[in-house]
Amino acid sequence: MRSRSRGGKARRAVLLASAVVLTIAGGWSVHLGLRVRDHLTAAAAALTRLEPLVSAGAPASAAGALAEARLHAAEARRLTGGPDWWLISHVPFAGDAATTVGGLAWAADELTDVLTGVQEAGAPFMTVTDRALNDMQGQLATLDAVAPVLSDAVTRLARVESRLRATPADTRLNTLDEARNTALSGLARLRGPLRIAADTAALLPPMLGKEGTRRYFLAFQTNAEARGTGGLVGAFGILKADRGRIAVERLSADTGLVTSPVPVADHGPDFLRRYGPGAARMLSVSNLSPHFPYAAAIWTGLWERQSRTRLDGAVATDPVGLAYLLRLTGPVTLPGGEQVTEGNVVDLTERLAYVRYPDPAVRKRFLIRVAGAVSEALPRAFSDPMALLPVLGRMVGERRIQVWSRHGAEQRLLARAPIGGVLPSRPGPFAGLVVNNSAGGKLDYYLDRSLDYELGPCQGGLRSSTVRIRLTNDVPKEVLPSYVTGRLDLFRRQHLPGSNLLWVSLYGGRGGQVTEARLDGARMAILREKERFHPVYSTMLELAPGQSRSLEFDLTEPASGKPPLVPVQPLVRPQRTRVIQHPGGCPL
Repeated sequence: MRSRSRGGKARRAVLLASAVVLTIAGGWSVHLGLRVRDHLTAAAAALTRLEPLVSAGAPASAAGALAEARLHAAEARRLTGGPDWWLISHVPFAGDAATTVGGLAWAADELTDVLTGVQEAGAPFMTVTDRALNDMQGQLATLDAVAPVLSDAVTRLARVESRLRATPADTRLNTLDEARNTALSGLARLRGPLRIAADTAALLPPMLGKEGTRRYFLAFQTNAEARGTGGLVGAFGILKADRGRIAVERLSADTGLVTSPVPVADHGPDFLRRYGPGAARMLSVSNLSPHFPYAAAIWTGLWERQSRTRLDGAVATDPVGLAYLLRLTGPVTLPGGEQVTEGNVVDLTERLAYVRYPDPAVRKRFLIRVAGAVSEALPRAFSDPMALLPVLGRMVGERRIQVWSRHGAEQRLLARAPIGGVLPSRPGPFAGLVVNNSAGGKLDYYLDRSLDYELGPCQGGLRSSTVRIRLTNDVPKEVLPSYVTGRLDLFRRQHLPGSNLLWVSLYGGRGGQVTEARLDGARMAILREKERFHPVYSTMLELAPGQSRSLEFDLTEPASGKPPLVPVQPLVRPQRTRVIQHPGGCPL
Protein backbone atom coordinates (compact mmCIF):
# COMPACT_ATOMS: atom_id res chain seq x y z
CA MET A 1 0.00 0.00 0.00
CA ARG A 2 2.83 2.35 0.92
CA SER A 3 4.55 1.77 -2.48
CA ARG A 4 1.31 2.50 -4.27
CA SER A 5 0.93 5.69 -2.28
CA ARG A 6 4.45 6.78 -3.16
CA GLY A 7 3.78 5.94 -6.84
CA GLY A 8 0.60 8.02 -6.83
CA LYS A 9 2.38 10.97 -5.27
CA ALA A 10 5.14 10.72 -7.89
CA ARG A 11 2.64 10.74 -10.74
CA ARG A 12 0.80 13.71 -9.23
CA ALA A 13 4.13 15.53 -8.85
CA VAL A 14 4.98 14.87 -12.50
CA LEU A 15 1.55 16.04 -13.60
CA LEU A 16 1.83 19.14 -11.44
CA ALA A 17 5.29 19.93 -12.83
CA SER A 18 4.03 19.39 -16.38
CA ALA A 19 1.12 21.71 -15.74
CA VAL A 20 3.49 24.39 -14.45
CA VAL A 21 5.75 23.98 -17.52
CA LEU A 22 2.76 24.15 -19.88
CA THR A 23 1.42 27.21 -18.12
CA ILE A 24 4.76 28.98 -18.41
CA ALA A 25 5.12 27.79 -22.02
CA GLY A 26 1.58 28.89 -22.74
CA GLY A 27 2.26 32.41 -21.50
CA TRP A 28 5.49 32.57 -23.47
CA SER A 29 3.75 31.12 -26.54
CA VAL A 30 1.20 33.93 -26.46
CA HIS A 31 3.95 36.53 -26.28
CA LEU A 32 5.99 34.85 -29.00
CA GLY A 33 2.93 34.20 -31.14
CA LEU A 34 1.89 37.85 -31.02
CA ARG A 35 5.34 38.95 -32.18
CA VAL A 36 5.23 36.46 -35.08
CA ARG A 37 1.71 37.57 -35.96
CA ASP A 38 2.73 41.23 -36.05
CA HIS A 39 5.69 40.55 -38.34
CA LEU A 40 3.61 38.37 -40.70
CA THR A 41 0.87 41.01 -40.82
CA ALA A 42 3.40 43.72 -41.65
CA ALA A 43 5.01 41.53 -44.34
CA ALA A 44 1.61 40.82 -45.91
CA ALA A 45 0.73 44.54 -45.91
CA ALA A 46 4.01 45.42 -47.65
CA LEU A 47 3.47 42.70 -50.26
CA THR A 48 -0.06 44.01 -50.86
CA ARG A 49 1.43 47.43 -51.69
CA LEU A 50 4.01 45.85 -53.97
CA GLU A 51 1.77 44.70 -56.85
CA PRO A 52 0.18 48.08 -57.74
CA LEU A 53 3.59 49.75 -57.50
CA VAL A 54 5.04 47.27 -60.01
CA SER A 55 2.03 47.71 -62.31
CA ALA A 56 2.36 51.49 -62.09
CA GLY A 57 6.01 51.34 -63.16
CA ALA A 58 7.43 52.70 -59.88
CA PRO A 59 10.52 50.50 -59.39
CA ALA A 60 12.01 52.56 -56.51
CA SER A 61 8.82 52.46 -54.44
CA ALA A 62 8.33 48.78 -55.28
CA ALA A 63 11.86 48.01 -54.12
CA GLY A 64 11.16 49.80 -50.83
CA ALA A 65 7.96 47.83 -50.21
CA LEU A 66 9.73 44.58 -51.02
CA ALA A 67 12.62 45.39 -48.66
CA GLU A 68 10.12 46.08 -45.87
CA ALA A 69 8.32 42.78 -46.51
CA ARG A 70 11.65 40.97 -46.60
CA LEU A 71 12.67 42.40 -43.20
CA HIS A 72 9.45 41.35 -41.44
CA ALA A 73 9.31 37.92 -43.09
CA ALA A 74 12.90 37.15 -42.09
CA GLU A 75 12.17 38.08 -38.46
CA ALA A 76 9.02 35.92 -38.40
CA ARG A 77 11.05 32.99 -39.71
CA ARG A 78 13.75 33.58 -37.08
CA LEU A 79 11.20 33.61 -34.26
CA THR A 80 9.59 30.35 -35.44
CA GLY A 81 12.87 28.59 -36.18
CA GLY A 82 14.20 28.05 -32.63
CA PRO A 83 13.67 25.46 -29.87
CA ASP A 84 10.95 27.55 -28.18
CA TRP A 85 8.69 27.35 -31.22
CA TRP A 86 9.52 23.67 -31.68
CA LEU A 87 8.28 23.04 -28.12
CA ILE A 88 5.08 24.99 -28.71
CA SER A 89 4.40 23.08 -31.95
CA HIS A 90 4.45 19.79 -29.97
CA VAL A 91 2.01 20.95 -27.28
CA PRO A 92 -1.41 19.26 -27.58
CA PHE A 93 -4.16 21.33 -29.18
CA ALA A 94 -1.86 24.29 -29.95
CA GLY A 95 0.62 22.28 -32.02
CA ASP A 96 -1.30 22.37 -35.31
CA ALA A 97 -1.68 26.14 -35.17
CA ALA A 98 1.99 26.62 -34.33
CA THR A 99 3.03 24.34 -37.20
CA THR A 100 0.91 26.29 -39.68
CA VAL A 101 2.18 29.65 -38.40
CA GLY A 102 5.74 28.36 -38.74
CA GLY A 103 4.96 27.25 -42.29
CA LEU A 104 3.58 30.70 -43.12
CA ALA A 105 6.68 32.39 -41.70
CA TRP A 106 8.99 30.12 -43.68
CA ALA A 107 6.92 30.64 -46.85
CA ALA A 108 6.92 34.44 -46.44
CA ASP A 109 10.69 34.49 -45.96
CA GLU A 110 11.29 32.27 -49.00
CA LEU A 111 8.84 34.28 -51.13
CA THR A 112 10.41 37.63 -50.32
CA ASP A 113 13.88 36.19 -50.90
CA VAL A 114 12.78 34.91 -54.33
CA LEU A 115 11.18 38.23 -55.26
CA THR A 116 14.26 40.14 -54.10
CA GLY A 117 16.47 38.01 -56.36
CA VAL A 118 14.11 38.57 -59.30
CA GLN A 119 14.00 42.32 -58.62
CA GLU A 120 17.79 42.62 -58.44
CA ALA A 121 18.35 40.54 -61.58
CA GLY A 122 15.65 42.36 -63.57
CA ALA A 123 16.48 45.91 -62.48
CA PRO A 124 18.80 46.63 -65.48
CA PHE A 125 16.11 45.49 -67.93
CA MET A 126 13.36 47.47 -66.23
CA THR A 127 15.33 50.74 -66.28
CA VAL A 128 16.27 51.02 -69.95
CA THR A 129 13.93 53.87 -70.88
CA ASP A 130 16.94 56.09 -71.56
CA ARG A 131 18.85 53.42 -73.46
CA ALA A 132 19.25 54.01 -77.17
CA LEU A 133 17.47 51.67 -79.54
CA ASN A 134 20.80 50.59 -81.01
CA ASP A 135 21.59 48.88 -77.69
CA MET A 136 18.97 46.16 -78.19
CA GLN A 137 21.78 43.62 -78.09
CA GLY A 138 22.56 44.82 -74.56
CA GLN A 139 18.92 44.28 -73.57
CA LEU A 140 19.04 40.75 -74.94
CA ALA A 141 22.20 40.07 -72.92
CA THR A 142 20.38 41.32 -69.81
CA LEU A 143 17.49 38.97 -70.53
CA ASP A 144 19.96 36.11 -70.94
CA ALA A 145 21.26 36.83 -67.43
CA VAL A 146 17.75 37.11 -65.95
CA ALA A 147 16.44 33.84 -67.46
CA PRO A 148 18.14 31.38 -65.04
CA VAL A 149 17.16 33.54 -62.04
CA LEU A 150 13.52 33.44 -63.13
CA SER A 151 13.66 29.70 -63.79
CA ASP A 152 15.10 29.10 -60.31
CA ALA A 153 12.39 31.33 -58.84
CA VAL A 154 9.65 29.19 -60.43
CA THR A 155 11.21 26.04 -58.95
CA ARG A 156 11.55 27.58 -55.48
CA LEU A 157 7.97 28.89 -55.49
CA ALA A 158 6.68 25.41 -56.36
CA ARG A 159 8.63 24.05 -53.39
CA VAL A 160 7.24 26.76 -51.10
CA GLU A 161 3.68 26.02 -52.21
CA SER A 162 4.17 22.28 -51.68
CA ARG A 163 5.60 22.69 -48.16
CA LEU A 164 2.92 25.16 -47.08
CA ARG A 165 0.20 22.86 -48.43
CA ALA A 166 1.58 20.11 -46.15
CA THR A 167 0.85 22.17 -43.00
CA PRO A 168 -2.40 21.56 -41.07
CA ALA A 169 -5.35 23.09 -42.90
CA ASP A 170 -7.76 22.90 -39.94
CA THR A 171 -6.18 24.53 -36.88
CA ARG A 172 -9.51 25.44 -35.22
CA LEU A 173 -8.54 29.08 -35.76
CA ASN A 174 -10.55 30.46 -38.67
CA THR A 175 -8.34 33.51 -39.17
CA LEU A 176 -5.21 31.36 -39.38
CA ASP A 177 -6.85 28.87 -41.74
CA GLU A 178 -7.96 31.71 -44.00
CA ALA A 179 -4.45 33.20 -43.96
CA ARG A 180 -3.02 29.84 -45.05
CA ASN A 181 -5.55 29.52 -47.90
CA THR A 182 -4.91 33.12 -49.00
CA ALA A 183 -1.16 32.50 -49.05
CA LEU A 184 -1.59 29.32 -51.12
CA SER A 185 -3.85 31.11 -53.61
CA GLY A 186 -1.37 33.97 -53.92
CA LEU A 187 1.53 31.61 -54.54
CA ALA A 188 -0.43 29.77 -57.23
CA ARG A 189 -1.35 33.07 -58.95
CA LEU A 190 2.23 34.28 -58.85
CA ARG A 191 3.78 31.09 -60.17
CA GLY A 192 1.93 31.27 -63.52
CA PRO A 193 3.08 34.77 -64.55
CA LEU A 194 6.55 34.06 -63.21
CA ARG A 195 6.80 30.96 -65.40
CA ILE A 196 5.70 33.02 -68.41
CA ALA A 197 8.35 35.62 -67.55
CA ALA A 198 11.00 32.90 -67.23
CA ASP A 199 10.03 31.37 -70.57
CA THR A 200 9.96 34.82 -72.20
CA ALA A 201 13.44 35.65 -70.92
CA ALA A 202 14.71 32.33 -72.24
CA LEU A 203 12.96 32.71 -75.63
CA LEU A 204 13.51 36.33 -76.64
CA PRO A 205 17.33 36.39 -76.99
CA PRO A 206 17.57 33.51 -79.49
CA MET A 207 14.30 34.33 -81.26
CA LEU A 208 15.30 37.98 -81.71
CA GLY A 209 18.60 36.98 -83.30
CA LYS A 210 21.07 37.36 -80.46
CA GLU A 211 23.28 34.68 -82.01
CA GLY A 212 22.41 35.37 -85.66
CA THR A 213 19.65 36.47 -88.02
CA ARG A 214 16.20 34.91 -87.70
CA ARG A 215 13.33 35.15 -90.21
CA TYR A 216 9.64 34.46 -89.57
CA PHE A 217 6.47 34.38 -91.63
CA LEU A 218 4.39 37.35 -90.39
CA ALA A 219 0.64 36.92 -90.94
CA PHE A 220 -1.81 39.82 -90.72
CA GLN A 221 -5.18 38.24 -89.97
CA THR A 222 -8.42 39.90 -91.04
CA ASN A 223 -10.83 38.73 -88.39
CA ALA A 224 -13.79 40.35 -90.15
CA GLU A 225 -13.73 36.97 -91.96
CA ALA A 226 -13.35 34.45 -89.16
CA ARG A 227 -10.85 31.60 -89.13
CA GLY A 228 -9.92 29.24 -86.33
CA THR A 229 -6.79 31.18 -85.31
CA GLY A 230 -8.58 34.51 -85.68
CA GLY A 231 -9.12 35.58 -89.26
CA LEU A 232 -8.32 35.16 -92.93
CA VAL A 233 -4.69 36.01 -93.74
CA GLY A 234 -5.16 39.18 -95.79
CA ALA A 235 -1.49 40.18 -95.95
CA PHE A 236 1.85 38.77 -94.95
CA GLY A 237 5.52 39.67 -94.71
CA ILE A 238 8.83 38.25 -93.62
CA LEU A 239 9.87 39.43 -90.17
CA LYS A 240 13.64 39.73 -89.77
CA ALA A 241 15.29 39.79 -86.33
CA ASP A 242 19.01 40.48 -86.14
CA ARG A 243 20.64 41.06 -82.72
CA GLY A 244 17.43 42.57 -81.41
CA ARG A 245 16.70 44.79 -84.40
CA ILE A 246 13.30 44.16 -85.97
CA ALA A 247 12.37 44.80 -89.61
CA VAL A 248 9.63 43.59 -91.92
CA GLU A 249 10.61 42.54 -95.43
CA ARG A 250 8.60 41.61 -98.52
CA LEU A 251 5.14 42.84 -97.45
CA SER A 252 2.52 41.39 -99.78
CA ALA A 253 -1.21 40.84 -100.11
CA ASP A 254 -2.51 37.30 -99.70
CA THR A 255 -2.37 36.87 -103.48
CA GLY A 256 1.44 36.95 -103.23
CA LEU A 257 1.53 33.38 -101.86
CA VAL A 258 0.56 30.84 -104.49
CA THR A 259 -1.34 27.63 -103.87
CA SER A 260 0.82 24.52 -103.74
CA PRO A 261 -0.09 21.57 -105.96
CA VAL A 262 0.66 19.23 -103.04
CA PRO A 263 0.19 19.55 -99.26
CA VAL A 264 3.14 21.29 -97.59
CA ALA A 265 2.42 19.82 -94.15
CA ASP A 266 1.04 16.54 -92.78
CA HIS A 267 -1.03 17.05 -89.62
CA GLY A 268 -2.46 13.55 -89.47
CA PRO A 269 -5.71 11.81 -90.45
CA ASP A 270 -8.00 13.72 -88.05
CA PHE A 271 -6.89 17.03 -89.58
CA LEU A 272 -7.32 15.68 -93.11
CA ARG A 273 -10.83 14.35 -92.40
CA ARG A 274 -11.97 17.57 -90.77
CA TYR A 275 -10.43 20.19 -93.08
CA GLY A 276 -9.71 18.36 -96.32
CA PRO A 277 -6.53 18.28 -98.45
CA GLY A 278 -6.84 21.92 -99.54
CA ALA A 279 -6.12 23.25 -96.04
CA ALA A 280 -2.45 22.27 -96.34
CA ARG A 281 -2.12 23.69 -99.88
CA MET A 282 -3.69 27.18 -99.91
CA LEU A 283 -3.47 30.26 -97.71
CA SER A 284 -7.18 31.09 -97.63
CA VAL A 285 -8.13 27.93 -95.69
CA SER A 286 -4.81 27.26 -93.98
CA ASN A 287 -5.94 28.35 -90.51
CA LEU A 288 -9.39 26.80 -90.09
CA SER A 289 -8.08 24.92 -87.06
CA PRO A 290 -7.70 26.87 -83.79
CA HIS A 291 -4.37 25.05 -83.18
CA PHE A 292 -1.89 27.74 -84.25
CA PRO A 293 1.11 25.43 -84.92
CA TYR A 294 -0.92 23.75 -87.70
CA ALA A 295 -1.42 27.05 -89.54
CA ALA A 296 2.16 28.20 -88.88
CA ALA A 297 3.65 25.04 -90.37
CA ILE A 298 1.48 25.46 -93.49
CA TRP A 299 2.40 29.15 -93.90
CA THR A 300 6.12 28.51 -93.63
CA GLY A 301 5.79 25.50 -95.91
CA LEU A 302 4.02 27.53 -98.60
CA TRP A 303 6.62 30.29 -98.43
CA GLU A 304 9.57 27.92 -98.50
CA ARG A 305 8.17 26.05 -101.49
CA GLN A 306 7.69 29.33 -103.35
CA SER A 307 10.89 31.15 -102.35
CA ARG A 308 13.28 28.25 -101.68
CA THR A 309 14.34 29.98 -98.44
CA ARG A 310 13.95 28.45 -94.99
CA LEU A 311 12.18 30.26 -92.16
CA ASP A 312 12.63 29.94 -88.40
CA GLY A 313 8.96 30.16 -87.50
CA ALA A 314 5.79 32.21 -87.80
CA VAL A 315 4.07 35.12 -86.04
CA ALA A 316 0.45 36.24 -86.41
CA THR A 317 -1.36 39.39 -85.33
CA ASP A 318 -4.53 41.28 -86.30
CA PRO A 319 -5.83 44.87 -86.40
CA VAL A 320 -6.70 44.78 -82.69
CA GLY A 321 -3.10 43.78 -81.99
CA LEU A 322 -1.88 46.63 -84.21
CA ALA A 323 -4.02 49.03 -82.15
CA TYR A 324 -2.23 47.88 -78.99
CA LEU A 325 1.16 48.39 -80.65
CA LEU A 326 0.15 51.86 -81.82
CA ARG A 327 -0.50 52.72 -78.19
CA LEU A 328 3.25 52.29 -77.71
CA THR A 329 4.57 53.77 -80.94
CA GLY A 330 2.10 56.62 -81.31
CA PRO A 331 0.26 57.41 -84.58
CA VAL A 332 1.84 56.63 -87.93
CA THR A 333 1.37 58.70 -91.08
CA LEU A 334 0.58 57.19 -94.49
CA PRO A 335 1.76 58.64 -97.81
CA GLY A 336 -0.70 61.43 -98.46
CA GLY A 337 -0.87 62.48 -94.80
CA GLU A 338 -3.61 60.24 -93.33
CA GLN A 339 -2.88 59.22 -89.75
CA VAL A 340 -3.40 55.70 -88.41
CA THR A 341 -3.94 55.65 -84.66
CA GLU A 342 -4.75 53.27 -81.84
CA GLY A 343 -8.34 54.49 -82.02
CA ASN A 344 -9.01 54.14 -85.77
CA VAL A 345 -6.87 51.27 -87.09
CA VAL A 346 -9.44 48.50 -86.46
CA ASP A 347 -12.33 50.37 -88.09
CA LEU A 348 -10.09 51.66 -90.89
CA THR A 349 -8.80 48.22 -91.93
CA GLU A 350 -11.83 46.02 -91.19
CA ARG A 351 -14.77 48.24 -92.19
CA LEU A 352 -13.96 51.60 -93.77
CA ALA A 353 -11.44 50.26 -96.29
CA TYR A 354 -14.19 48.17 -97.94
CA VAL A 355 -16.43 51.26 -98.25
CA ARG A 356 -13.65 53.53 -99.48
CA TYR A 357 -12.04 51.19 -102.02
CA PRO A 358 -14.51 49.04 -104.00
CA ASP A 359 -11.65 47.75 -106.19
CA PRO A 360 -10.03 44.82 -104.26
CA ALA A 361 -6.60 45.50 -105.77
CA VAL A 362 -6.65 49.15 -104.66
CA ARG A 363 -7.90 48.18 -101.22
CA LYS A 364 -5.14 45.59 -100.77
CA ARG A 365 -2.52 48.19 -101.67
CA PHE A 366 -3.97 50.51 -99.04
CA LEU A 367 -3.92 47.79 -96.39
CA ILE A 368 -0.29 46.99 -97.26
CA ARG A 369 0.58 50.67 -96.75
CA VAL A 370 -1.03 50.53 -93.28
CA ALA A 371 0.83 47.35 -92.39
CA GLY A 372 4.08 48.82 -93.69
CA ALA A 373 3.74 52.04 -91.70
CA VAL A 374 3.05 50.17 -88.46
CA SER A 375 5.91 47.75 -89.19
CA GLU A 376 8.36 50.64 -89.67
CA ALA A 377 7.32 52.06 -86.30
CA LEU A 378 7.60 48.69 -84.56
CA PRO A 379 11.14 49.18 -83.16
CA ARG A 380 9.88 52.14 -81.11
CA ALA A 381 7.64 49.75 -79.18
CA PHE A 382 10.72 48.05 -77.71
CA SER A 383 12.28 51.24 -76.32
CA ASP A 384 10.47 51.12 -72.95
CA PRO A 385 10.10 47.61 -71.47
CA MET A 386 8.00 48.89 -68.55
CA ALA A 387 5.40 50.15 -71.05
CA LEU A 388 5.84 47.21 -73.45
CA LEU A 389 5.30 44.36 -70.98
CA PRO A 390 1.67 45.10 -69.99
CA VAL A 391 0.71 45.71 -73.62
CA LEU A 392 2.33 42.44 -74.70
CA GLY A 393 0.61 40.73 -71.79
CA ARG A 394 -2.77 41.91 -73.05
CA MET A 395 -1.98 40.91 -76.63
CA VAL A 396 -0.93 37.43 -75.50
CA GLY A 397 -3.93 37.03 -73.21
CA GLU A 398 -6.35 37.88 -76.03
CA ARG A 399 -4.33 35.87 -78.60
CA ARG A 400 -3.69 39.05 -80.63
CA ILE A 401 -0.18 37.71 -81.11
CA GLN A 402 0.68 34.04 -81.63
CA VAL A 403 4.12 32.59 -82.24
CA TRP A 404 5.50 29.27 -83.49
CA SER A 405 9.17 28.29 -83.71
CA ARG A 406 10.78 25.62 -85.86
CA HIS A 407 13.43 25.13 -83.16
CA GLY A 408 12.32 22.32 -80.85
CA ALA A 409 13.45 23.70 -77.48
CA GLU A 410 11.85 27.07 -78.20
CA GLN A 411 8.61 25.53 -79.41
CA ARG A 412 8.31 23.43 -76.24
CA LEU A 413 8.38 26.64 -74.19
CA LEU A 414 5.95 28.40 -76.54
CA ALA A 415 3.55 25.45 -76.49
CA ARG A 416 2.97 25.70 -72.75
CA ALA A 417 2.22 29.45 -72.86
CA PRO A 418 -0.83 31.28 -74.29
CA ILE A 419 1.36 32.92 -76.97
CA GLY A 420 1.84 29.52 -78.60
CA GLY A 421 -1.86 29.30 -79.52
CA VAL A 422 -1.85 25.57 -78.81
CA LEU A 423 -5.08 23.58 -78.57
CA PRO A 424 -4.17 21.78 -75.33
CA SER A 425 -4.36 18.01 -75.20
CA ARG A 426 -4.48 17.67 -71.39
CA PRO A 427 -7.57 16.18 -69.74
CA GLY A 428 -10.01 18.33 -67.81
CA PRO A 429 -13.17 20.38 -68.39
CA PHE A 430 -12.95 22.33 -71.63
CA ALA A 431 -15.32 24.34 -73.82
CA GLY A 432 -14.01 26.16 -76.88
CA LEU A 433 -16.24 27.94 -79.41
CA VAL A 434 -14.72 28.25 -82.89
CA VAL A 435 -16.46 29.85 -85.88
CA ASN A 436 -15.22 29.78 -89.47
CA ASN A 437 -16.82 32.01 -92.08
CA SER A 438 -18.35 29.94 -94.87
CA ALA A 439 -19.95 32.77 -96.84
CA GLY A 440 -16.79 34.48 -98.06
CA GLY A 441 -17.87 37.94 -96.87
CA LYS A 442 -16.59 40.24 -94.14
CA LEU A 443 -19.61 40.24 -91.84
CA ASP A 444 -17.84 38.75 -88.82
CA TYR A 445 -16.85 42.33 -87.99
CA TYR A 446 -20.43 42.55 -86.65
CA LEU A 447 -20.58 39.13 -84.95
CA ASP A 448 -21.49 39.01 -81.24
CA ARG A 449 -20.74 35.85 -79.25
CA SER A 450 -21.54 34.60 -75.78
CA LEU A 451 -20.79 31.27 -74.12
CA ASP A 452 -22.04 29.87 -70.79
CA TYR A 453 -20.31 26.73 -69.49
CA GLU A 454 -22.30 25.18 -66.64
CA LEU A 455 -20.53 22.35 -64.81
CA GLY A 456 -22.55 20.08 -62.56
CA PRO A 457 -21.30 18.09 -59.55
CA CYS A 458 -19.19 14.96 -60.05
CA GLN A 459 -20.89 11.65 -59.37
CA GLY A 460 -19.69 8.14 -60.12
CA GLY A 461 -16.64 9.36 -62.00
CA LEU A 462 -18.72 11.52 -64.37
CA ARG A 463 -20.07 15.03 -64.57
CA SER A 464 -23.05 16.43 -66.49
CA SER A 465 -22.42 19.81 -68.06
CA THR A 466 -24.18 22.18 -70.44
CA VAL A 467 -22.69 24.67 -72.89
CA ARG A 468 -24.96 27.45 -74.14
CA ILE A 469 -23.83 29.54 -77.12
CA ARG A 470 -25.54 32.61 -78.54
CA LEU A 471 -24.51 34.18 -81.85
CA THR A 472 -25.87 37.47 -83.19
CA ASN A 473 -25.42 38.97 -86.66
CA ASP A 474 -25.42 42.64 -85.61
CA VAL A 475 -24.97 43.97 -89.15
CA PRO A 476 -26.18 47.60 -89.54
CA LYS A 477 -29.25 48.38 -91.63
CA GLU A 478 -27.47 50.65 -94.12
CA VAL A 479 -26.35 49.27 -97.46
CA LEU A 480 -22.85 47.76 -97.26
CA PRO A 481 -20.41 47.07 -100.10
CA SER A 482 -21.12 43.86 -101.98
CA TYR A 483 -17.62 42.60 -101.17
CA VAL A 484 -18.62 42.67 -97.48
CA THR A 485 -22.07 41.09 -97.86
CA GLY A 486 -21.42 38.84 -100.88
CA ARG A 487 -21.96 35.09 -100.55
CA LEU A 488 -19.56 32.68 -102.23
CA ASP A 489 -21.19 29.47 -100.96
CA LEU A 490 -22.76 27.55 -103.83
CA PHE A 491 -25.63 25.99 -101.90
CA ARG A 492 -27.49 29.18 -100.98
CA ARG A 493 -27.65 31.37 -104.06
CA GLN A 494 -30.73 33.22 -102.79
CA HIS A 495 -30.11 35.12 -99.56
CA LEU A 496 -30.92 38.34 -97.78
CA PRO A 497 -28.22 41.00 -98.13
CA GLY A 498 -26.27 40.98 -94.90
CA SER A 499 -26.99 37.34 -94.07
CA ASN A 500 -24.05 35.25 -92.91
CA LEU A 501 -23.12 31.57 -92.97
CA LEU A 502 -20.90 30.17 -90.24
CA TRP A 503 -19.31 26.79 -89.59
CA VAL A 504 -19.77 26.63 -85.81
CA SER A 505 -17.80 24.14 -83.71
CA LEU A 506 -17.70 23.33 -80.01
CA TYR A 507 -14.49 21.73 -78.77
CA GLY A 508 -15.14 19.60 -75.68
CA GLY A 509 -12.87 18.08 -73.07
CA ARG A 510 -11.03 14.78 -73.56
CA GLY A 511 -13.24 11.78 -72.92
CA GLY A 512 -16.47 13.78 -73.00
CA GLN A 513 -19.45 13.37 -75.30
CA VAL A 514 -22.56 15.32 -76.25
CA THR A 515 -25.77 13.54 -75.24
CA GLU A 516 -28.08 16.08 -76.88
CA ALA A 517 -27.73 19.24 -78.99
CA ARG A 518 -30.39 21.88 -79.56
CA LEU A 519 -30.72 24.82 -81.96
CA ASP A 520 -33.11 27.54 -80.78
CA GLY A 521 -34.64 24.99 -78.37
CA ALA A 522 -35.23 22.21 -80.91
CA ARG A 523 -33.12 19.05 -81.09
CA MET A 524 -30.64 19.02 -83.95
CA ALA A 525 -28.15 16.68 -85.56
CA ILE A 526 -24.46 17.53 -85.27
CA LEU A 527 -21.29 16.40 -86.98
CA ARG A 528 -18.99 14.58 -84.53
CA GLU A 529 -15.25 14.71 -85.21
CA LYS A 530 -11.98 14.73 -83.29
CA GLU A 531 -8.94 17.03 -83.15
CA ARG A 532 -5.92 16.67 -80.84
CA PHE A 533 -7.86 14.29 -78.55
CA HIS A 534 -10.77 16.75 -78.26
CA PRO A 535 -14.25 15.75 -79.41
CA VAL A 536 -15.55 18.40 -81.84
CA TYR A 537 -19.26 19.03 -82.51
CA SER A 538 -20.10 21.13 -85.57
CA THR A 539 -23.00 22.53 -87.56
CA MET A 540 -23.55 25.05 -90.36
CA LEU A 541 -25.51 28.04 -89.12
CA GLU A 542 -27.31 30.67 -91.19
CA LEU A 543 -27.73 34.09 -89.57
CA ALA A 544 -30.09 36.63 -91.14
CA PRO A 545 -29.38 40.35 -90.60
CA GLY A 546 -30.03 41.19 -86.95
CA GLN A 547 -30.80 37.57 -86.08
CA SER A 548 -29.66 35.82 -82.89
CA ARG A 549 -29.46 32.04 -82.65
CA SER A 550 -28.86 29.81 -79.65
CA LEU A 551 -27.03 26.49 -79.47
CA GLU A 552 -27.13 24.20 -76.44
CA PHE A 553 -25.01 21.13 -75.85
CA ASP A 554 -25.62 18.69 -73.00
CA LEU A 555 -22.40 16.83 -72.20
CA THR A 556 -21.20 13.96 -70.07
CA GLU A 557 -17.60 14.57 -69.03
CA PRO A 558 -15.06 12.67 -66.93
CA ALA A 559 -15.02 13.85 -63.31
CA SER A 560 -12.15 16.25 -62.76
CA GLY A 561 -11.17 18.84 -60.16
CA LYS A 562 -8.99 20.72 -62.64
CA PRO A 563 -10.04 24.29 -63.41
CA PRO A 564 -12.12 24.56 -66.60
CA LEU A 565 -10.47 25.98 -69.72
CA VAL A 566 -12.52 28.23 -72.02
CA PRO A 567 -10.22 29.60 -74.76
CA VAL A 568 -11.57 32.54 -76.75
CA GLN A 569 -11.12 32.90 -80.51
CA PRO A 570 -9.67 36.38 -81.27
CA LEU A 571 -12.32 38.12 -83.37
CA VAL A 572 -13.18 41.82 -83.61
CA ARG A 573 -15.74 41.89 -80.82
CA PRO A 574 -14.92 40.22 -77.51
CA GLN A 575 -16.73 37.06 -76.49
CA ARG A 576 -18.87 37.23 -73.34
CA THR A 577 -17.91 34.16 -71.33
CA ARG A 578 -19.40 32.81 -68.10
CA VAL A 579 -18.35 29.66 -66.21
CA ILE A 580 -20.84 28.31 -63.66
CA GLN A 581 -19.64 25.60 -61.28
CA HIS A 582 -22.14 23.92 -58.96
CA PRO A 583 -20.95 22.68 -55.57
CA GLY A 584 -19.89 19.06 -55.38
CA GLY A 585 -16.52 17.50 -54.79
CA CYS A 586 -14.54 16.54 -57.88
CA PRO A 587 -11.23 14.62 -57.72
CA LEU A 588 -8.07 16.49 -58.65
